[in-house]
Amino acid sequence: MTFSKIVDSVNSQGPFQCIILVLLGLPILGMANHNLLQIFTAITPAHHCRPPRNASAGSWVLPMGLNGKPEQCLRFVYLPNASLPNETQGATEPCLDGWAYNISAGDSIVTEWDLVCGSHKLKEMAQSMFMAGTLIGGILLGSLSDRFGRKPILSCSYLLLAASGASAAISPNLPIYMALRFLCGFSTAGVILSTVILVVEWTPSRVRAITSVGVGYFYTFGQFILPGLAYIILQWRWLQLTVSVPYFAFFLLSWWIPESIRWMVLSGKSLKALKVLRWVAAINGKEEEAEKISLEELKINLQKEVSLTKYSTRDLFRRPILRHMTFSLSLAWFSTGFSYYSLALNVEDFGVNLYLLQLIFGGIDVPAKFLTILSMNYLGRRTTEVTVLILAGGAILALTFVPSDLQTLRTVLAVFGKGCLSSSFSCLYLYTSELYPTVIRQTGMGVSNLMTRMGSMMAPLVRITAEWHPVVPNVIFGTIALLGGSVSLFLPETLNQPLPETLEDIKKWSPRAKDPKWEPEAQNFQRSPLQPC
Repeated sequence: MTFSKIVDSVNSQGPFQCIILVLLGLPILGMANHNLLQIFTAITPAHHCRPPRNASAGSWVLPMGLNGKPEQCLRFVYLPNASLPNETQGATEPCLDGWAYNISAGDSIVTEWDLVCGSHKLKEMAQSMFMAGTLIGGILLGSLSDRFGRKPILSCSYLLLAASGASAAISPNLPIYMALRFLCGFSTAGVILSTVILVVEWTPSRVRAITSVGVGYFYTFGQFILPGLAYIILQWRWLQLTVSVPYFAFFLLSWWIPESIRWMVLSGKSLKALKVLRWVAAINGKEEEAEKISLEELKINLQKEVSLTKYSTRDLFRRPILRHMTFSLSLAWFSTGFSYYSLALNVEDFGVNLYLLQLIFGGIDVPAKFLTILSMNYLGRRTTEVTVLILAGGAILALTFVPSDLQTLRTVLAVFGKGCLSSSFSCLYLYTSELYPTVIRQTGMGVSNLMTRMGSMMAPLVRITAEWHPVVPNVIFGTIALLGGSVSLFLPETLNQPLPETLEDIKKWSPRAKDPKWEPEAQNFQRSPLQPC
């Protein structure tokens, strides 16, 4: 009996599966709140220059822009001796006395720290700092999870997210706010990474795909929570606090989440692993099956199943077939994260009710993910990935040709593009895990995660290029999505193919792997014995 079958014998069906799904899934509901929080906490309301202190507000006149609306960043030069406000028309100056905002829809970090006009880039920088945190967190917390365990990293990430998020709500200035948002991003990476690993390692293999999609739907439905909270809570500090405090409770609940059995056995904690297995068996009513499992059986079967050949990130670029897959997948992941957040964080620019549009943006993920499952199962992974990225790129490029006054059409294109990019994420998680062999799968997934985080971090910064011309950001976002879809054409199809375990397995079904330059390293093993308990 293999190690997986041993675990499945006490964990195949029963209440424990529901418990672990709820305990791991509930915190994911709040991930959308933090990832998309700045849509509401960084709203830029209508604003104009505040009149000089000695000027009469009743007679104060603002210069008009080319669009027929008052200028937001300029005012007429104020001369105290001028009898009429329009005597100095033609001579303008910056807003020397600050700005007046329309805060009927609530305040934000923009109104708090005047992130408009010459300082508007700092608003995008604040979101990029959050994304930078997810990037660094994904790099560091993955290795820490392998060293100290999945559960400690998950619990610490909950606590850090709660503490840094709540502290951000009382930030005295923008630099401290940005530093705390960086920590929020860092901790969300730990939550997502540890959750994914625990779901995979605790779920029976035959229902793993369904469970993974189920946890993904927690995030999808979590997108409906944020607009409701933002509609009720109009002050950004209270909204920031509200989405952060629940993670103190999740930190306490995480003590009920068991550590990964695989990690405990590989780390020399076989006795503790056996106790956890019997605890799970008791919950599922399978005490008899658990009594048949011995310590030696756990260690021997895991030794047989888990390949301990040592591979590193460098191996992804040494062999032509792995190098080819890594470059193609990296661009697909980068373009997906890059273009996804270009739309997800750009909601207020479409001119539609912000709360309604965010609900629509979240709702499109429900049918999109369902259609993706059907497409992957019948048309294939490669066809699905190529199609959704090209459609998303086309939708974003089409926005450059639609006038700003056609708000309905612009909204339809944006929602369609966002749904395609959500489908791309769903497809890539499965496609990437099927392309990389087991001996280097985790490393390949780590590089892919790095690339999508880089894309999401750069997306807010690219939006600043609208200063050159309003269409520049969409041209960049759309072109990158088209490029990612085009490159995906060169990846092999994995539909109905066996999951590769070693580099040699790729050669059996991948035509490109039969390149004579490709030389598998299957014989160059360095076995590492399991540590004694």
